[in-house]
Amino acid sequence: MSPESGASQKIAAALAYRVGSLVDRSQVASAIISMFEDINAALTPIIGPKGVAALYRRSLFLCMSTHPIYADRYKGLAVAMNLTEFRSILSEQEKTDAVCFSEQLLKTFYELLATLIGRSLAARLLLDVWGNFLSGSVSQDTPQ
Repeated sequence: MSPESGASQKIAAALAYRVGSLVDRSQVASAIISMFEDINAALTPIIGPKGVAALYRRSLFLCMSTHPIYADRYKGLAVAMNLTEFRSILSEQEKTDAVCFSEQLLKTFYELLATLIGRSLAARLLLDVWGNFLSGSVSQDTPQ
């Protein structure tokens, strides 16, 4: 399994864990947004709020260009990292659509971050966000 597919599977598992059996659209949106809030909290001390927002905007742009079906729904979010507006848009979507887009966005965000700072450091910084789903890649690089 390549590092990219391993991280993608772990991100998908972390998102599925957070969303779980929720059915209410508002609760699903809140569960998804909580991951982005945790990412923001984990990365802001390291790369600053503008750095996190820039990664978010770039990830959003890449997701919309790769999946044009999302472009109309999410194009207003590309201006700033407005999680309140993102939550509002997600809560209007069916659960599967909201989770699918968010999963793509999270994977893209992680890949961009990993490209900039390395896969191991990205996994370490976001370990609390993903839970222990990414801990396998971190433990390989930890000196004993």
